[in-house]
Amino acid sequence: MIKDPSEFRFEAHRMADRIADYFEEITRYPVKSRVKPGEVLSLLPELPPESPEPISGIMADFERVIMPGITHWQHPNFHAYFPANSSYASVLAEWLTAALGQQAMIWETSPAATELEERVMQWMKQMFGLPEHWTGVLQDTASASTLAALLTAREKASGFSINEEGFAANSKLRIYASSETHSSIEKAARIAGFGRKNLVKIPVDEVFALDTAALEEAILRDKAAGYTPCCVVATIGTTGSAAVDPVRKTGEICSKYNIWLHIDAAFAGTALVLPEMRHFADGLELADSYVFNPHKWMFTNFDASAYFVRDPEMLIRTFEILPEYLKTRTRGKVNDYRDWGVALGRRFRALKLWFVIRNYGTEGIRTTVRKHLDLACWLSDQIQRSADFELLAPVNFSLVCFRYKPGHITDKETLNQINQQLLTRVNESGNLYLSHTMLNGSFCLRMVTAQTYLEKHHLEKAWHVVLETSKTMSDERNMG
Repeated sequence: MIKDPSEFRFEAHRMADRIADYFEEITRYPVKSRVKPGEVLSLLPELPPESPEPISGIMADFERVIMPGITHWQHPNFHAYFPANSSYASVLAEWLTAALGQQAMIWETSPAATELEERVMQWMKQMFGLPEHWTGVLQDTASASTLAALLTAREKASGFSINEEGFAANSKLRIYASSETHSSIEKAARIAGFGRKNLVKIPVDEVFALDTAALEEAILRDKAAGYTPCCVVATIGTTGSAAVDPVRKTGEICSKYNIWLHIDAAFAGTALVLPEMRHFADGLELADSYVFNPHKWMFTNFDASAYFVRDPEMLIRTFEILPEYLKTRTRGKVNDYRDWGVALGRRFRALKLWFVIRNYGTEGIRTTVRKHLDLACWLSDQIQRSADFELLAPVNFSLVCFRYKPGHITDKETLNQINQQLLTRVNESGNLYLSHTMLNGSFCLRMVTAQTYLEKHHLEKAWHVVLETSKTMSDERNMG
């Protein structure tokens, strides 16, 4: 057991070396863990230890038991899902966050955490060209931010009666989102009491963006049937293909029918740091709430979700509960962020954002994001030049959606099976990690070029692995 600062200092220096070694040697690891289900669990004792154990022994087991079961999200050949990026500055800040152990629920429990969060959110409004009249707060994830949006929309639509009386008199509230919307929208609809059946999925157009004509038709149809349209969720950068819903037109429809508009830009929102990318957010000022995740593409380790609202008083009114033990003399003079979301307890998330923004500078963030966009364009060009691969969606950001399509194969189901096999083989190789989606019934490989330390030579190697794996599969089919 570590007993004093001198012993802690010794172990901390060793830990810093181990973390630095990890970053330096990360490409030596297979990107995706190769353990089988239950393998890590089988190596862990069933009973906790009775006696203290030295850190050296714990670290030995970390290397033996834990590291083989790690999928390396910080690996430059991690191209799956969306990234959970980190950076040197962010890791250093997390050390301090853990050491300080702040419970930043109200201003009095941590004045610095509260006021730094307020300032960092103001900085991000400026950095990303967000509407000046918005106010921001940090949540843990986009799922929590979306839940906050739906709960606030619910209370607005019901005149704040559901918090008091439940859904008895307001059982016909509707939420609208495209068929490509993130699964967290459905989860939030369930948790917030709307019910899955009151989440109306709107069709998308040929580029997988929300069909606003179909949206307005659905709203009018529901109003005629006695439903109350409550909230529309539009997306800037859908999970499947990074499609962009038409924000301005959607906002105009919401304004026309007095409906809450929430914008989910969890991944792609970071791209708005570039002025040339802000056309994707045209009409953003019409939104009531907005979320993007610095922990995805802004080099800030998980978790940190930036949630902005047009009317913070409405958000606070939705969540505010004031037991005696939380009453303070500063109430009303400061932000008590425990009233701005679901959780009472809050981590000091602003510290790592402060470190990252200052260490990179806005220009450094822009430079890295531009590099990632350029790499996506390079990969897109390679796919278009290849006779046996094709793009399946526009490349709006740093996500490329494509499939393997040998010229002599036209049957969709056969192509789906071949691409699923290609994905499995590529991932099992340990050389890179991709994920997939379905677009118009076609099995689609997703390759994200947004990992913090990704360079062109890493992407060239990754594309080579895809090509060589497809060639091997083709040879096997010809031999068969």
